[in-house]
Amino acid sequence: MIKVVKIGGNVVDDQQALESFCKDFAALEGPKVLVHGGGAVANHIQKALGQEPIKIAGRRVTDAETLKVVTMVYSGLCNKSIAALLQKDGCNAIGLSGCDGNVICAKKRAPLMIDGEPVDFGFVGDVTESSVNADFLKSLIAQGITPVLCAINHDGEGNLLNTNADTIASSVAIALGAELIYCFEKDGVLMDKDDNSSIIPTITYDSYIELKAKGIIADGMIPKLDNAFKAMSKGAGNVTIKNASNLLNETGTTLCR
Repeated sequence: MIKVVKIGGNVVDDQQALESFCKDFAALEGPKVLVHGGGAVANHIQKALGQEPIKIAGRRVTDAETLKVVTMVYSGLCNKSIAALLQKDGCNAIGLSGCDGNVICAKKRAPLMIDGEPVDFGFVGDVTESSVNADFLKSLIAQGITPVLCAINHDGEGNLLNTNADTIASSVAIALGAELIYCFEKDGVLMDKDDNSSIIPTITYDSYIELKAKGIIADGMIPKLDNAFKAMSKGAGNVTIKNASNLLNETGTTLCR
């Protein structure tokens, strides 16, 4: 089975952690796809340019100036740095944004109602499994090439759109019928976000709703788990959430149907 691995932006922003992860990813057996974020790097560069990053409900608001930054960071610096590291480690990677090979064609998000108010996220794209050019990805994999997908997609009308990388990972996993592995800087989903030993080993959808209502699962973890459970319900394989340093180990949080 194909494995879709998503690596978070905080790891991408840590050169030592990123190099270690890429070495492990290259050693991961079988066909695979890597999806990466880069939000931490984008935050640094936005602030250096005098922009203040804005997030609502764990998702970045992307105006025209922010789109320029995240495009440069995600599809440029982060994507090519990761591809270069994987090549060094013997993994024949190809870095892609959604417009490359039309691998992902997104739809611009309409304003959402959050806490009773409409929120316009700007140049943000929503994707589903039907947005993914699965045949193209499979053709690359069949040639021994590992796709590395960033969070920049397009709408088919000449416009670039920023997309949540967790959503991309789940959509790709559904389209490919793949196992899904979320890797970030924590050891799994935590009962106490400040205690890395408080891993919740298994989470069902019902327990997720309860943990979310109690505020134990919050912020950026919410879209991650929303996408993970959606992926499982629509044909993806197992979903695991773990520390990037444990990619090759049987650790982390497993989501159960």
